[in-house]
Amino acid sequence: KEARRIISRLRKAGFVAYLAGGCVRDALLGKHPKDYDVATDATPDSVRQVFGRSRTLAFGASFGVIGVLPERGQFRDSNQPPDCKRQPVQPTEVATFRSDGTYSDGRRPDSVHFGHAREDALRRDFTINGLFYDPASDQVIDFVGGETDLREGILRTIGNPLERFGEDKLRMLRAVRFATTLGFRIDDSTGRAIVEHADDIAVVSGERIGAEMRRVLVAQYGVTGLR
Repeated sequence: KEARRIISRLRKAGFVAYLAGGCVRDALLGKHPKDYDVATDATPDSVRQVFGRSRTLAFGASFGVIGVLPERGQFRDSNQPPDCKRQPVQPTEVATFRSDGTYSDGRRPDSVHFGHAREDALRRDFTINGLFYDPASDQVIDFVGGETDLREGILRTIGNPLERFGEDKLRMLRAVRFATTLGFRIDDSTGRAIVEHADDIAVVSGERIGAEMRRVLVAQYGVTGLR
């Protein structure tokens, strides 16, 4: 409901806005998404103008990401007593469509360039994560073949796997984690690239490696992930 509200407001302001990434993937798999991200052609400054600076958080503005807070009182439960302790309000991430520059540190782009939905899809990691959903038309927007890979249970990089893993080394472990948690088969070329460049994971922090490995260990197909 909150993501739809945000998309509707952006559309009324003249912008394109879709649901993006993991929430689209999970919904198509019949899973309940843990959160809902919005992608738009509105720049971070424009997003803050639409929703107001007091209801937005610029926690990733340099990468085009703004957190949008719900309207005041929107999720108040009338059945709760006034003194009941409520959970903190979580912002919805709204990201501007972008393409990425070079990745000199093997983790994050040195620069980003705001653009269009297709460019945004092509810079993402795996086809199953490169999908958009338009609530207004009830259509999935797929520039990368992600719907087919979801149906066939294949984990595949968008474009050349050597390039995708060269940009961000953590993607190699993310590939194992997604394949493990979803029970998918890793595409042959994607798998070869992981094996050939596994040593490059050393540039990633132990904290991030640990976080991915813990998710592999507790997954239904954890044994496969470890292999």
